[in-house]
Amino acid sequence: MCGIVGVLGTHEAAPILVDALRRLEYRGYDSAGIATVAGGRLDRRRAVGKLVNLQDLLVHDPLTGKAGIGHTRWATHGAPTLTNTHPHRSGRVAVVHNGIIENFRDLRAELGALGIDHQTETDTETVALLAEHYLDAGRDPRAAAEATIARLEGAYALCFLFDGEDDLLIAARKGSPLAIGHGKGEMFVGSDAIALAPMTDRITYLEEGDIAIITRDTLEIRDATGELANREIKQIQIDAAQVDKGGHKHFMAKEIAEQPSVLTSALNYYVDENGITLPDPGLDFAGIERLTMVACGTAYFACLTAKYWFEQLAGIPVEVDVASEFRYREPPIGPGTVALFVSQSGETADTLAALRYCRDKADRIVSVVNVAESSIARESDLPLPILAGAEIGVASTKAFTCQLTVLVTLALKAARDKGRIDDAELANHVADLRGLPGLMNIALGQAERTRALARKLAEARDILFLGRGPMYALAHEGALKLKEISYIHAEAYASGELKHGPIALVDKSVPVIVMAPTDGLFDKTVSNMQEVMARGGKVLLITDRKGADAAADGVWETLILPEVDPVLAPILYAIPAQQLAYHTAVAKGTDVDQPRNLAKSVTVE
Repeated sequence: MCGIVGVLGTHEAAPILVDALRRLEYRGYDSAGIATVAGGRLDRRRAVGKLVNLQDLLVHDPLTGKAGIGHTRWATHGAPTLTNTHPHRSGRVAVVHNGIIENFRDLRAELGALGIDHQTETDTETVALLAEHYLDAGRDPRAAAEATIARLEGAYALCFLFDGEDDLLIAARKGSPLAIGHGKGEMFVGSDAIALAPMTDRITYLEEGDIAIITRDTLEIRDATGELANREIKQIQIDAAQVDKGGHKHFMAKEIAEQPSVLTSALNYYVDENGITLPDPGLDFAGIERLTMVACGTAYFACLTAKYWFEQLAGIPVEVDVASEFRYREPPIGPGTVALFVSQSGETADTLAALRYCRDKADRIVSVVNVAESSIARESDLPLPILAGAEIGVASTKAFTCQLTVLVTLALKAARDKGRIDDAELANHVADLRGLPGLMNIALGQAERTRALARKLAEARDILFLGRGPMYALAHEGALKLKEISYIHAEAYASGELKHGPIALVDKSVPVIVMAPTDGLFDKTVSNMQEVMARGGKVLLITDRKGADAAADGVWETLILPEVDPVLAPILYAIPAQQLAYHTAVAKGTDVDQPRNLAKSVTVE
């Protein structure tokens, strides 16, 4: 979602703000702007579209000043227009905001009755108008900001900058993440640590309800009750190379290529000579009767895949829910239930709300996250890091396969704890896991073949994905990847469901991608594939050599992967699903890393 940055520095703020906003582009945005205070005077520059438009504007109409705030906006209230672009200003105050102010209409009406009219369609403008109203009433900037924040309902991360105040920022969070960076005689504010990484590696994460009063030399944090809060300064490590394309054309290409390496890191963390080890306080599945798994988007499909693993390997019943539905369905959570939440950012609003619903109901709260200091991680009994490193491309790739890797190791531990497999069987599975990065390297070597196939797929308007068992879940992920970055309509179906309606869509213009490793369901998948071909369907069969020898006759195209343990097939087969989506998007000329209308981290409902 929207990116926020703030600077109280010793150098000109504008270039620092723009550089930090560039590192927040991965969150998704449609406009950008900055505001600074120079010589006691507040001023701002804003532009619609990519950050380069703001940079061009600043060349011709520069902003000076060593104190400032910046923002990349992902539109919620109001279209992506210049008028609606942040920072929003009212008189002596400018504000940037991530989230949704749910009571902004009531506040707008209240201000309107006082003769204070709004100029934009946004909820954020109301924050600036209200703060200016309190300044007019004689309050100082700190008191005006605190009074404003007290009136707000909803989710927000906020940063205020005031005319005449070149050594003051006021920041607040409720529901949306915000971090404070500590420099030498400088202070910074950012939506996440990536934005601040080049300036400082010393970060304080604001907690829910915190308000921070920031100067270059001091940081005062008050909690939701107004009491002073002692928040820890943490030393972070973010390799600058993680936010660089590393010679690749797109971040997505780089992150696809990184998967063997990051999977090795995840395996080294969870797997040792004694089997599978979890971080403290650990988890014993012996007494667990049910798993409830909740996530959104790609993480939801990781959960859907893991449902097969937990049920087939460990015999544990699993319920999988989309977080935005789960949180309002108010499902009963019985004794012996572990609630497991998966989120790349660890800040996904619906997933976090679902976690809070389960907190006093489930026996344990477990999370699978990529950001160790995220809200979901901090509010879990057992946070499990996926160790994927910073993922910049909006379409998740390495985070997805790392989520799957952590979930399959968890399922194997559950199987051992439940006595469903013995030490020898666990050792065999671990050996297969250890070999997975090597198989992924082989799959990555198919890039040229995948590129050629993608050029053909790019001509289609509709594409179907088919799979059975865990590959049905992966078919959903393949369809999601393709549609979100190429804008081709793609849908996934369980192969056996094809004849119950979707087969009506099949004709020679609709490619059908069949994910079919030679597992126990291979023959049934091939039978469904033959039904497609009998109706003139164009089948792209993704399988191994054995599967190709048995079933490739008459198919439109074939993509051959190395043989893999069927349990691990979804992780390996994610590679061609990602590559097909990537190369199809490149062939169509779309914005691969920042597809239209999408945000990396969804911190609002």
